[in-house]
Amino acid sequence: HTHRCIALYMGHTLRAPLSICTNAHAGCHVLSLANLFDRVIQHSTRMHSITNDLHSEFEQYFLPSQNHVGRVSHNCHTSTIITPNGKGNAQRLQREELTRVILMLLVAWRDPLWHFHQSMSHQHDFNNFSSNKALQMSDMVHELRKGVEKVAEKMQKLGIIKTSVSKPAPPEAVQLADGARWHLMKDYDLLYCFRRDSNKIHNYLKLLKCRIVPEHGC
Repeated sequence: HTHRCIALYMGHTLRAPLSICTNAHAGCHVLSLANLFDRVIQHSTRMHSITNDLHSEFEQYFLPSQNHVGRVSHNCHTSTIITPNGKGNAQRLQREELTRVILMLLVAWRDPLWHFHQSMSHQHDFNNFSSNKALQMSDMVHELRKGVEKVAEKMQKLGIIKTSVSKPAPPEAVQLADGARWHLMKDYDLLYCFRRDSNKIHNYLKLLKCRIVPEHGC
């Protein structure tokens, strides 16, 4: 039986990854559930911060020059994923369901963010710094999904949730990411939608932590 590890990058700059897992084996550092939550929340905070920075750069560059004000599309490709509206509704959602929603959002953004980075790399008007941020977002979504899967595994082992939600999200979520809808979105619109969803993911993770380990910083 092989125990998988996942490397999460923390802080305001990328650091050397630390392998973490839910069960001890060579070269793997076992963390408590509270610490696992702290890791994914910190990672989510960093991801959302990078998204905000890049969104601001897009606004400064595109909006004044191309008069895009008020023309942002709110028809995000993840709009068919039913997410709880507001803190109260999120708190009332079962733990398994809230975790599943987080994973579905992360899976749905895997391919769009990679193609967004490819698009950015061909934008000669943008510097390498912005392109690197786009690549960071793509990588961080992947790492965060793996981290949330580890949290889910730990919750299941502790009996906090009854069913496994740490497997890849349901096929319909993957189809959302692979479908044609996000291909039709402009880069700015796609970035706007990801900023919205990354904020949801961040808030859901904090709510989930406070429901399960409220004694740790809630």
